[in-house]
Amino acid sequence: GLKIDFLHTPGHTPGSQCLLAQGRLITGDTLFIGGCGRVDLPGSEPKKMFESLRRLAKLPGSTVILPGHDYGSRPSATIAEEIPENPYLRLTDRDVKAFLGAVGA
Repeated sequence: GLKIDFLHTPGHTPGSQCLLAQGRLITGDTLFIGGCGRVDLPGSEPKKMFESLRRLAKLPGSTVILPGHDYGSRPSATIAEEIPENPYLRLTDRDVKAFLGAVGA
């Protein structure tokens, strides 16, 4: 009876996926606490990462982020907590050029 939504979130890799279930978002290597996946690897696409992060930033603020790696100051956070703290999510309300500059693309 558990409904899981699969969100295609290209950028880190062409086939990156996030899984959304019961207000929890498993983000894999797309979104980390305080960061995002690398976009300098073969197959990575910085512009697509920007669009994927922009899409995730529009999820309800109460959505809990569960990243694939624990690189941040805590293992999870909500979208509402991350938007002001995560430098890459902060850029999702701006032009893609600002994001590309931040990731060195």
